[in-house]
Amino acid sequence: MSDSIWGYGPASGYQAGADITGYKVEATDGHIGKVDKHSDEVGAAYLVVDTGVWIFGKSVLLPAGTVARVDHENRTVFVARTKDEIKDAPEFDKDKHLGDAGYHQQVGGYYDTPRG
Repeated sequence: MSDSIWGYGPASGYQAGADITGYKVEATDGHIGKVDKHSDEVGAAYLVVDTGVWIFGKSVLLPAGTVARVDHENRTVFVARTKDEIKDAPEFDKDKHLGDAGYHQQVGGYYDTPRG
């Protein structure tokens, strides 16, 4: 697994320190929810996305490396994954996501694996 999955890409348009809480989140094939919380910690940056009714009110953890583009003007984050890829990801665990390296390896490994 590459560490780059846990960092915003240089072309994403994310600005360090920007608050993107509440931004809409769009997968490559449609709307998936809104940013519930996020971190821009170096090597451990992520988004927690509230999916609302889309997948039964679950939240998902997306490594920052999945972010393709941040549109601050329209308050939208575009991620380079499909809705199904996000739906099939390891379930978000609010108790493990902070400080559990194994959980981050599991989630990061899922998103860092080539699809198709």
